[in-house]
Amino acid sequence: MADRIKSAFGAYTDARDVVAGQDLTGVVAIVTGGATGIGIETARALAEAGAEVVIAVRKPDLAEAAVADIARTAKGKVSWSMLDLSSFKSIRAFAERWGDRPLNLLINNAGVMACPLAYTEDGLEMQIGTNHFGHFLLSVLLAPNLVAGAKSGWTSRLVSLSSIGHRRAPVNFDDPNFRDRPYDKWEAYGQAKTANALFAVGFDKRFKDQGVRAFAVMPGGIMTPLQRHLPLEEQKAMGWIDDDGKVRDGFKTPQQGASTSVWAAVGAELDDAGGLYLEDLAQAVPWSPEHPWSGVMPYALDPEAADRLWALSVETTGAGA
Repeated sequence: MADRIKSAFGAYTDARDVVAGQDLTGVVAIVTGGATGIGIETARALAEAGAEVVIAVRKPDLAEAAVADIARTAKGKVSWSMLDLSSFKSIRAFAERWGDRPLNLLINNAGVMACPLAYTEDGLEMQIGTNHFGHFLLSVLLAPNLVAGAKSGWTSRLVSLSSIGHRRAPVNFDDPNFRDRPYDKWEAYGQAKTANALFAVGFDKRFKDQGVRAFAVMPGGIMTPLQRHLPLEEQKAMGWIDDDGKVRDGFKTPQQGASTSVWAAVGAELDDAGGLYLEDLAQAVPWSPEHPWSGVMPYALDPEAADRLWALSVETTGAGA
């Protein structure tokens, strides 16, 4: 990959360092799941650089605490708005409240991982329903706002949080909601994270000519509330933590985990690019068995699969045709 895009930063750069020296005054950003984990650090970095940041979350107590925390060092305004990505009704209400206000950055950061079998109120398997279909509906409803933001003098970008977990499964188009096959929490997570990558491909294709670019991001291994459904014994068995509870070498802090999302949002190296899968502040290399914890599978960037997923998402959500 001789033409591979890289930043000037390393894999363990803090998100704040990515925007150091930049003035994001006038930039308006939404960060889903921005009250905890890498979401709050993404929001913090953007706000400290001057952006106005709205964190979109479903727990008011966490939202209020996060806003107060970020506001202590923010140069830009910070606020929150209710959003439950497992509810199409909640997503549509969020978009209605937003109205026709221009938007520059939509960071689709929220997610659920390896949960027991459950379904959203709209009848979708919880992981793909929340991680992909919920974000799809939100993004399509806010696409006109992103286009308007691109006309304001700032680049508009959509950032879709994927994961190395995408290597566990492509999207099963015949039964994405596990209605007719045995449920496996990691296969479900894998197809949801593949969907997040394919969505960036599909969104970029449809909106790049209107000034909006999209990227998928693998943030790295980070201990955050995302692990809430994993017992400690399972995390030990997977080698994430040792018997003393110490996180294995290679895991990032939340501040480091947010850095690729922030670069995807504001990095000048990406001005003429889109539809890419990024990790460690660079365009990812193809996945290989020799390096199983990094890289991107070809099916996660396949344009035909991206179009097929877009059509399924339109049918599922009733938006984006």
